[in-house]
Amino acid sequence: MTKKSFKLKIKKGDRVYVNAGAYKGTKGEVLEVLPNKNRAIVDGVNMVKKHMKPTNENPGGIHEINLPIHISNLSLVDPKSGDPTRVGRKLINGKLERYSKNSGEIIK
Repeated sequence: MTKKSFKLKIKKGDRVYVNAGAYKGTKGEVLEVLPNKNRAIVDGVNMVKKHMKPTNENPGGIHEINLPIHISNLSLVDPKSGDPTRVGRKLINGKLERYSKNSGEIIK
């Protein structure tokens, strides 16, 4: 059976605020969204050190990488005020657009 995936309110390139966990209170940019797992990779959040073996492309050593964080622990940052906000959708010119619930501004 495949897991049913829902429409996510967070996209690649969005600025997000971390609501819960060890990185609570930090803001970052979404680098990648994993919709099947309901997770996102955020720049500077959930950093771990990974020991890599040397290859032709990679010199090896200890690298810091970002691990995914669950979507429920993230909220979008309002483009107007810079505070965390909930996301809504409205129909504008026959197309669904995301907007901030706090300020009502369209999110690009």
